[in-house]
Amino acid sequence: MRIELPDFCLVLLIGASGSGKSTFARTHFKPTEIISSDHYRGVVDDDENSLEASGDAFAACHFVTATRLKRRKLTVIDATNIRPEDRDKFISIAKQYHAITVGIVIDPGERVCHARNETHPDRQFGPHVVRNQMASLRRGLNRPDKEGIRYLHWLESVDQISAVTVTRIRTWTDARHVEGPFDIIGDVHGCADELQELLEKLGYVVAWAESLGRRTVRVTPPTGRQAVFVGDLVDRGPNSPDVLRIVMSLVADGRGLCVLGNHDIKFWRWLSGKTVTLTHGLDKTVAQMEAAAKVDTYFKREVATFVGNLVSHFWLDGGRLAVAHAGVKDEMIGRASGAVREFCLYGETTGESDAFGLPIRHNWTADYRGKTVVVYGHTPTLNAEWLNDTICIDTGCVFGGRLTALRWPERVLVDVPARQVYAEPKRPLAPPPEPQLTAQQAQDDLLDIDLVIGKHIVTTTLGKTVTIDAAQSAAALEMMSRFAANPKWLIHLPPTMSPCATSLTQDPPDTTKSHSLADMLEQPAAAFEYYRDEGVTDLVVQEKHMGSRALLLVCRDVDTARMRFGVTTGETGMIMTRTGRAFFNDGVTGEALLARVRTAMTEVRFFERHATDWALLDAELMPWSANLQGLIAGQYAPTGAAATSDLSVTAQLLAEAATRDPSAVDIAARFAARTSRAEKYVDAYRRYCWPVTSLGDYRIAPFHVLATEGAVHMDKEHIWHMTECARLAEPGDQILIATAHHVVDVTNDASIEQATDWWLALTSMGGEGMVVKPRSFIARGRKGIVQPAIKVRGPEYLRIIYGPEYDLPEHLTRLRKRGLGKKRSLAYREFILGHEALTRFVAKHPLRKVHEAVFAILALESEPVDPRL
Repeated sequence: MRIELPDFCLVLLIGASGSGKSTFARTHFKPTEIISSDHYRGVVDDDENSLEASGDAFAACHFVTATRLKRRKLTVIDATNIRPEDRDKFISIAKQYHAITVGIVIDPGERVCHARNETHPDRQFGPHVVRNQMASLRRGLNRPDKEGIRYLHWLESVDQISAVTVTRIRTWTDARHVEGPFDIIGDVHGCADELQELLEKLGYVVAWAESLGRRTVRVTPPTGRQAVFVGDLVDRGPNSPDVLRIVMSLVADGRGLCVLGNHDIKFWRWLSGKTVTLTHGLDKTVAQMEAAAKVDTYFKREVATFVGNLVSHFWLDGGRLAVAHAGVKDEMIGRASGAVREFCLYGETTGESDAFGLPIRHNWTADYRGKTVVVYGHTPTLNAEWLNDTICIDTGCVFGGRLTALRWPERVLVDVPARQVYAEPKRPLAPPPEPQLTAQQAQDDLLDIDLVIGKHIVTTTLGKTVTIDAAQSAAALEMMSRFAANPKWLIHLPPTMSPCATSLTQDPPDTTKSHSLADMLEQPAAAFEYYRDEGVTDLVVQEKHMGSRALLLVCRDVDTARMRFGVTTGETGMIMTRTGRAFFNDGVTGEALLARVRTAMTEVRFFERHATDWALLDAELMPWSANLQGLIAGQYAPTGAAATSDLSVTAQLLAEAATRDPSAVDIAARFAARTSRAEKYVDAYRRYCWPVTSLGDYRIAPFHVLATEGAVHMDKEHIWHMTECARLAEPGDQILIATAHHVVDVTNDASIEQATDWWLALTSMGGEGMVVKPRSFIARGRKGIVQPAIKVRGPEYLRIIYGPEYDLPEHLTRLRKRGLGKKRSLAYREFILGHEALTRFVAKHPLRKVHEAVFAILALESEPVDPRL
């Protein structure tokens, strides 16, 4: 005998004491799946046979059962479960979590049970106990279906019990193993011509044939794709039989899936001979089917079988997607119960009617917070619109609207117009006054604090998870709530960047070079060595401008800002710092700079080439003082002024003393050197500062095109990014400058030397240094994703960071021991979180999901890391 169990269900083992339930459970189920009443008596009372502890033991059993079923885990109850009242609570819990209940009766016979009990010293009770249990069992299991037991298996002998096999099968709704890609098609309602047109627009080939009066069709999808139908194939439209033929052909060939709609099930009742009222367009379907059946006598029976086998919903693509006719709540996905089926068919109503006499439906999508995207139909809408990762794609084709498909995972909508109005809707499909915000944007106006406080784990599409602890969350909340730009612009934050490693010993001076690397804290060779050790040989080095990191979110116009970002304050974008603050406190300067950038983008046809109305650019904004004037005035300038003033006077006095006392020569020389270093310190920071009296005094050097509509460009090589960004400078606006860069092969000594010489030339002229990156935006090494970038800064810029005298031998020896582990871990985690945030935004996830990743970056910024690194 073989018992087939749904892989998610509640299994009730039923049998008298000594029947072998525990042995059966251990044989066929994992220890973690078994909830034993004896075990929990021991847990609560240290005595597995304590009847006095049964109440508390079963309370614990019920709690664990509910927790497991909530988490969609198969659960086995190892208890006698003899009487209906013993089973009732467990069955009730199973119904609450939409789990099928399966009963397995273990019945080896009364004598066997009694004989086994006699071998257990703790079960010395008379045979009447087992006899009474067996009698209760037979009396109480006459109608298991009335109790809520879907399947009952009765094993009636020792041989049968020992020979049985238990296999697990997927629940009907669980199709997570089917991965697509999919073309999900909304309510067709008998619009066969529009369905064929839509399929052909999607790349399907529809070929009709007739033989001996039988009309058939063969539909060939594009390679690898499958069609998925959200139900309501029939009623109201002109040709339901052909719609059924198309869908049945796809499903029969394994190239399509279909869920049950409320119109379909009513049609199936008619096909099954049940009495139904021919309303809501069913009369048209019946007439069309009767006409088709006169020609093809088998068709009606085939349709009845097909519709009768349709399920309430499908859980697809590794759990990332669910398709149901009227929708499905998160706690129902992948489960099977009457309540699940009812919701998937009809949705949920408030019990009230609107002005058109139609039921007012509860907006379950407003409260949906599941990880699975839900695609549904049922309620016609003029435009398919995302809300909380759900979308209704019934756009009222039969009412003169459109037939719509959603491409998955691309999240692209494709539609065709109805050829005519086939039925008049009770509720008009006329567009309402255009709202300021979409439903999703309106909901995103209020962010939920519970999503960002406490410890949480962010899962990313790059396969890594990032854990944020409660203290980090608190720091990020402080930052975002007090200082951040409008949260609707916060779709990404760039990662911090690690410097290169330093060697513990100084290399001997190279007398052939005008600049010696011997006394430098950071050297290009260290960055090249890191990537070479990781097996990444093709690199790009780019000039590191001495400015401030800035994100430029540029919209084509005010309407784009409103429609795509939900910003209604008249802004056309935002310039943000690396920590999400508005770069300019006055909105005027930022908007004026964005206008200049937008003009350049328009002139080089950026928007047309990328089929977008917005773009996110990663850039350096100069001068350095534009964003750090307070730091310069409060820290660098006082330090430089004090050092040069004091040291210059002291050095002059010592120089005069050395002319009279030779013993003062050494100390005079040291102070002269200190004075020189102080002057270099002042020169270093002044080089990156200049007065800004007009817009033309700013400089913007973009180096990444991070995202545009429908695309995260982290799949492009850095050369592509540099080329695209350089094009923005071509129209000649002095504000926009191209970033110099070179390609480096770290297996080629000449290539390395050329890059090193370029770096020496940059830094000798006062440049900050360079950034070394893999040619691929996301590069993988020996242990996974490598550092996205490593900075190599010049000696004079490091003087600003570490102080005027950092390059004295004793200081260099100490600084060469600096640790980079934390910094590199931070850079790595922030990089994958930034990628995740953009991936979610471009895929049109709710803003709360985008902010989960952005907020995590801010949280990581609170980690204590040496800010000079």
